[in-house]
Amino acid sequence: MQRIKLLTLLFTVFFLSPLWGAQSLDETAEQYVKLVLALGEHDSGYVDAYYGPKEWAEEAKGKKLPVDQIVSDAEILRTQLPTLSADTELMQRLRIYYLDQQLVALVAHGKNLSGVEKLDFDAQSRDLYDTEAPHNKLSDFDPLVAELEKMLPGSGSIESRIAAFKKQFEIPKDKLTTVFDRAIEECRNRTKAHIGLLDDENFTLEYVTDKPWSGYNWYKGNAYSLIQVNTEYPIDISRAVDLGCHEGYPGHHTYNALLEDNLVKKRGWVEFSVYPLFSPQSLIAEGSANYGIELAFPGNQKAEFEKSVLFPLAGIDPALAESFEHFAALTSKLSYASNEIARMYINGDIDKNKAVALLQKYSFSSKEKATQRVRFFDTYGAYVINYNWGKDMIKTYVEQTDDQDQRWARFTQILSSPRLPSSLDW
Repeated sequence: MQRIKLLTLLFTVFFLSPLWGAQSLDETAEQYVKLVLALGEHDSGYVDAYYGPKEWAEEAKGKKLPVDQIVSDAEILRTQLPTLSADTELMQRLRIYYLDQQLVALVAHGKNLSGVEKLDFDAQSRDLYDTEAPHNKLSDFDPLVAELEKMLPGSGSIESRIAAFKKQFEIPKDKLTTVFDRAIEECRNRTKAHIGLLDDENFTLEYVTDKPWSGYNWYKGNAYSLIQVNTEYPIDISRAVDLGCHEGYPGHHTYNALLEDNLVKKRGWVEFSVYPLFSPQSLIAEGSANYGIELAFPGNQKAEFEKSVLFPLAGIDPALAESFEHFAALTSKLSYASNEIARMYINGDIDKNKAVALLQKYSFSSKEKATQRVRFFDTYGAYVINYNWGKDMIKTYVEQTDDQDQRWARFTQILSSPRLPSSLDW
């Protein structure tokens, strides 16, 4: 009986599968896009952006392929890819490798979705994002927590002192538009000085609530994005530049527009018309978007811009800027503590209440913000590594030179090519 089942499977794979037979790389890329769209029918958050042929999306909706078939077809499709060779032109090698690793992630996410293979935190990191983030002990962050606690004024509980300190730097809701518009304008101007933005690039900014994230870029194609900012909880003044760069310039909006123009429109590489969220591409996207903040505002330029321009616009006393920047610099060093909490939570070592409590301690968050962060873990799993570990990987690659113009050139190279974490240095 087992032999009959095996023969039936082999017959189906090798003779009935639409993927069987020699095909060009462009045909393989088309099949990849269709498989991503097919898996997206089983996970509404999987396809982050798609601006390819409408009929392919309609076909995916109509067929509603089962997950196990999508996984099987993806595994077969990997065998259709040409063998990598040192003699192959660089961009072509990057393209082949990109398709291979994106298919690895598609298979892993499909198996995880179907319950065939539940992935722990590190397995998600490796299989979905082509890397594994460093391991740290939470206790390693205790000295930093103690240092932060000492700089908070007052004598009440740590929670009340954190809340009182942060309250001083909240952007009033009636000033959000003014502050964000000015921050995004500055991010764009600084980016445009180094990257040739498309003449028709544009975005719409919306304010939303009830989301597990603080900001999101929904890329729609033709150099247009919908950028959303979550106003469910108070937004501090530093988030204006952070989100302006991360979601817009030189972050997601810039990255997607450059990929579309350079790879889809100019080269006809249709695989870049779809963006599967749980894939190695996300580490490049999130890492470059976060590093882009430092690149656009090197040294203390971000702090100076906030103090001289954004603080007054928000009605915040510029005299408080120094203490705020010191606090922000210290808390940023705690970002990897959040990874460890996510790892323990996703692996089932701690429950939701414990995760919330640890996030309050190690990220200096309110209970509400910590709860929102756990919602992010529930929704996106090990995706959290893409922000800090991704940023550090991009930073290491870009800062192989001290020349600022060369750094922008290396950064733009990443944004315009099919590079993934393990092919950054190709």
